[in-house]
Amino acid sequence: MIPEDVPGELGLVQVDVTWGIIQPMQAAKNISTVGELDVHNYQEQELPIVDVRTAGTTDDATILGSKHIPHDEIVKRIDELDRAQPTIFFCNGPQCPQTPAAIRDLLEAGYPPDKILYYRGGMHDWITLGLS
Repeated sequence: MIPEDVPGELGLVQVDVTWGIIQPMQAAKNISTVGELDVHNYQEQELPIVDVRTAGTTDDATILGSKHIPHDEIVKRIDELDRAQPTIFFCNGPQCPQTPAAIRDLLEAGYPPDKILYYRGGMHDWITLGLS
């Protein structure tokens, strides 16, 4: 799974691109996909970013300032989301289905699509670009 610590290299992680299936650019109809600069702007403004990876996959690294709500708990924890501001959701990367699944579940639960932003690059792209 990604990311994982590189043994003996403090602060260095590696990514595994040999798993998963490439996800579409748009997670669902009427959902905007964002890039790294958008995520960075959200960080600077302390706006909501949610890491939807399953428990145990966020231990080594996550996007600074993000909140962890696993995709399989997103509907149960929907009240933890800020409906006043669009939220960026991410997972492992372009080959990971967790964010698209979380977004579909939120939409089915009636969450407004204009409050959902999909960071498709996820941890894979974040790390490979050298972002903190």
